[in-house]
Amino acid sequence: MTDQFEDCILAARSELALARHLLQAEISSYPAPISGCDAQFNHLLAERQKVLSALQALDDVVFIPTPRALTPMTGIESR
Repeated sequence: MTDQFEDCILAARSELALARHLLQAEISSYPAPISGCDAQFNHLLAERQKVLSALQALDDVVFIPTPRALTPMTGIESR
């Protein structure tokens, strides 16, 4: 069985959503008070940001310039 790339992206999105949920649960249950120099808490926040950035990257529309369309929405042809 071979995976289609869409299946891989769907699996990545699902795993990242699970990671986001688990990180949020860990951040929520982190003991108070939280010091500004709490390295473990700051690490959790950084990991959460990486997961959120990865999820955003999967949703972003990427424009690939070609010789016929050097900027978005220019040179759109219908054939």
